[in-house]
Amino acid sequence: METLCPRGVKFLVKFAYSTLVYTGVDFSGEPLEKGLERISKYHYDGVEIVGELTKVNMPKLKELLKSFNLEVSSIGGVFPQGRYLVSSNEKAREAAVEDFRSVVDMASFLGNPVVVVYPSPVGKVYPDNLEKEWGWAVENIRKVGKYAADKGIRLAIEPWNRYETYFLNTLRQALDLMKDVGLDNVGVWGDTFHMNIEERSISAAVEEAKEDLMHLHVADSNRAAPGQGHIDFVPIVKALKKIGYDKYMCFELIPAAADPFFAMKTKKCDEFFDEYTRQSIDYMKTLWSKY
Repeated sequence: METLCPRGVKFLVKFAYSTLVYTGVDFSGEPLEKGLERISKYHYDGVEIVGELTKVNMPKLKELLKSFNLEVSSIGGVFPQGRYLVSSNEKAREAAVEDFRSVVDMASFLGNPVVVVYPSPVGKVYPDNLEKEWGWAVENIRKVGKYAADKGIRLAIEPWNRYETYFLNTLRQALDLMKDVGLDNVGVWGDTFHMNIEERSISAAVEEAKEDLMHLHVADSNRAAPGQGHIDFVPIVKALKKIGYDKYMCFELIPAAADPFFAMKTKKCDEFFDEYTRQSIDYMKTLWSKY
């Protein structure tokens, strides 16, 4: 689905919104159907599904997506504790590979969206043996990548900021890992919130990634809607246009808290629902049409 900016000028980038803030990682928040209704109401092209995906009825989700005229832009599973691709426990690594393969199967069923890959868990900030862990990441992403290639699925490696992981913090590091994996269907996944902390220049990092940038999360410096913090999105938009970015720009907005999911359950965060859902797409469409 092509998006039209307010002036009627077509542009290639597509817009999605993550359901994470609505449903929570365990889908214990508002019903997924309500989140899809919100996203559709503001004329998004797609939706990002993130969380414990075993709790989602995939056939029902597929029906809902069709009824709301949305496609799945991207998908990311949240797996049982201890299962990650660079674990020092071999059985845990094997289990993580199987978890990612199951997400690839779900992605295939939902129409071949891009699948995010994160080798290390959120909150682990010290390596056990970085050299070995890098090797395990290459080996296991390659396993998942080959499985995904057979199903027409792309994988994208996402770096996070230093306060959430020790393993990958910049897009350059993710590109290095991607090159070591060496598969055509494996690229990188940017996130302006993390990049604002770690990159010397977000726009330069985007330009360096070029066609390997398969997906982009967008949030301001405080993880609120674009325009609510101090990130200058103009050079980012210009960089995306320069590389011919024609994939999804997905808004992943969550409260600024040490445990944002606890905050969503205990604090008043109403602005993260309809208000920020509307503001995000309006803001970026305006920038895209202006620059």
